[in-house]
Amino acid sequence: MLFEIPPGLLLILGVLVLPLLPTAWRKAYITFLPLAGLWALIGAEQGISHTFTLFSYEITPVRIDNLSLIFGYIFHIAAVLSVIFAWHNEDIVDQMAGLAYAGAGIGAVFAGDLITLFVYWEIMAVTSVFLIWARRTDAAYRAGMRYLIIQVGSGVLLLSGAILLAHQTGSIAFEKMMLDNLATWLILVAFGIKCAFPFLHNWLPDAYPEATATGAVFLSVFTTKCAVYVLARGFPGTELLIYVGAVMAAFPLFYALIENDLRRVLSYSLNNQLGFMVVGIGIGSALAINGVAAHAFAHILYKSLLFMAMGAVLYRAGTVKASDLGALYKSMPLTAFFCIIGALSISTPLFAGYVGKSLTISAVAKGSHEIIWIVLMFASAGVFLVSGVKVVYFAFFGSDSGNRYREAPPNMLVGMGLTSLLCIGIGVYSPWLYSLLPYEVVYNPYTTDHIINQLQLLLFTALAFAVLIRFKLFPPPVSSINLDFDVTYRKWLPGIYHRSIEFIFDGWNRILLDLRNGVRRFVGYMFRHHGPEGILARTWPTGSMALWVALLLGGILLIYYS
Repeated sequence: MLFEIPPGLLLILGVLVLPLLPTAWRKAYITFLPLAGLWALIGAEQGISHTFTLFSYEITPVRIDNLSLIFGYIFHIAAVLSVIFAWHNEDIVDQMAGLAYAGAGIGAVFAGDLITLFVYWEIMAVTSVFLIWARRTDAAYRAGMRYLIIQVGSGVLLLSGAILLAHQTGSIAFEKMMLDNLATWLILVAFGIKCAFPFLHNWLPDAYPEATATGAVFLSVFTTKCAVYVLARGFPGTELLIYVGAVMAAFPLFYALIENDLRRVLSYSLNNQLGFMVVGIGIGSALAINGVAAHAFAHILYKSLLFMAMGAVLYRAGTVKASDLGALYKSMPLTAFFCIIGALSISTPLFAGYVGKSLTISAVAKGSHEIIWIVLMFASAGVFLVSGVKVVYFAFFGSDSGNRYREAPPNMLVGMGLTSLLCIGIGVYSPWLYSLLPYEVVYNPYTTDHIINQLQLLLFTALAFAVLIRFKLFPPPVSSINLDFDVTYRKWLPGIYHRSIEFIFDGWNRILLDLRNGVRRFVGYMFRHHGPEGILARTWPTGSMALWVALLLGGILLIYYS
């Protein structure tokens, strides 16, 4: 039996009731909504439902297949875990925005046409920005405004591409597309913005670290993974994405290496992991798409866990600057333990990331993309260094800052604990995850070669970090703001804007001044001729007047008879 209510709408409409409920009921209610959605999804049949015609176009709000199902499952699971982590937060704006945002992401992965996708696309943009603004700082407000402009811009491109595609083909169905016209290019760029393609990525490390402690957990799940889904749906096998993904996997690591804000480090590493998924989409084989789905599933869990740990630190310490932290394991041991689980889950055997990422890397190797494979192996070691070792070391070990904080609230620990269990469970029993993948899986991640190669990579990475720290060669945590391409909208574009405004106003002022001077000269001229002392106001002799009249009449007669 298919959904009576389209998936996603249950959460979006459900949050409208939240302000009417007593505060004591809200925790149970916001937990019930995603659980109810997950229960309905488990019992759903595959197929298309809820179709109707609008302006001669077929609208398909719900399409359920293997690819949308696995993203739907993990989105609901992540929503439940995020809500539990946020139980202590009674800010109703945060609660409503988080659930509506999750609902929009869920709705987007089941959209069967581009117009439905656009609607959910924009709801995601509008609701998610409140998770940033809810922190109520000046930096959060500015980052949220930049984030909103970019996200809405992505929606405008998507709508423009959909309109052009409908004009060309007569259909708005969301199916596989080819990059052979302007419409599909516009759609690809729209997807690329939300997926944080190179030079389109800076909204991610700019905005996510400014969100609330709980809001960043929601943000780490939906926007970028929804973009991964639509790319896998719309552009599988597009070779360009292989090279785009390779760049995404490599370049953020250099910024993460020198970054002091640990949530910003996690944001850069999130960008890095998206690169692996985009490479898999570009390859487009069954093994690669399975790898994309499995990696996205696992990544949502372990990245959420890392953002949860840093959110707990932010909640207690008021900062996640590496330069201000250290030795927190002494006062926050459980948070430190869960953070270590998240770090190990990135790519260590027996943890979630290993069984997900292995599929993609194997697909790259089978596709004879040797250089891309080397880049991904480098990126795999790099992300473990910055997102795993660096975050854990500088937050919970390293130099003792002398600060002691209370352990995270019980609900935060429960959220981190449940997420940790899933990270371990998937890693230990990979067949459960593989059974959810879009295509049949014949793959064993736990071969001797795979295990040895991965352990060598991770151990040498950890050893390199230890040596660099020992000889003080690792970039020290320094309180600063590191800009990469976001310098365009933080400095260059504002500078161009202000100079343009100054130029326009200076020009306008010059025009007004010239006009004022011209009017003043004209009035002076008229006064000189028509004023009390003007030449036209004088008394003229009658004889002179008669003479001029005679001359005028004589001229007219001369012209007439000539």
